[in-house]
Amino acid sequence: MEYEFLRGQPFWIVYAALFAIVFLRTQATYWIGRGVGAGLHRSRLGVRAGHRLGRAEHLINRFGPPVVTVSYVTVGFQTAVQLAAGAMRMSFPRYLAAMVPGCAVWAAIYSLGGMAVVAAWWNLFLRSPWLAAGVAAAAAAAVAVALVLRRRRRRAATGGDGTGGDTSEKTPAASA
Repeated sequence: MEYEFLRGQPFWIVYAALFAIVFLRTQATYWIGRGVGAGLHRSRLGVRAGHRLGRAEHLINRFGPPVVTVSYVTVGFQTAVQLAAGAMRMSFPRYLAAMVPGCAVWAAIYSLGGMAVVAAWWNLFLRSPWLAAGVAAAAAAAVAVALVLRRRRRRAATGGDGTGGDTSEKTPAASA
């Protein structure tokens, strides 16, 4: 989706606008789902499903929030998850707590050009799946190496024993 009105704006304006867009869109989808769910429960299908529908609602309310959050990094799956969360009556506070971080991630991905990287990788995958897998593996290896190096630097800065460089022994009298 193109956001021409945001072109040339400062990052914080782009991020805030995209956050507001996704927040309002997913709220609308959730509440449409709640309406569909209310109709489902009053329908013959809902009556026939009986306790199975209640069990599904319980499972979605319990295990659904992480799925809601992760759905924001998918394309095409996100709307279905938001609609299902509403239709299956996920409690609103749980939904909101899962939705806000998802909105933040989505806005960051779109405002930082993350979709361009995904599109480039997908085009590479369509041309050469093996090369695309190699690029993904190399990227994962680079992230792993960066994390290991960062951890080593942090350990070296703290003296390596996790005490922050303070290696003085404390006597029982000093600690009392």
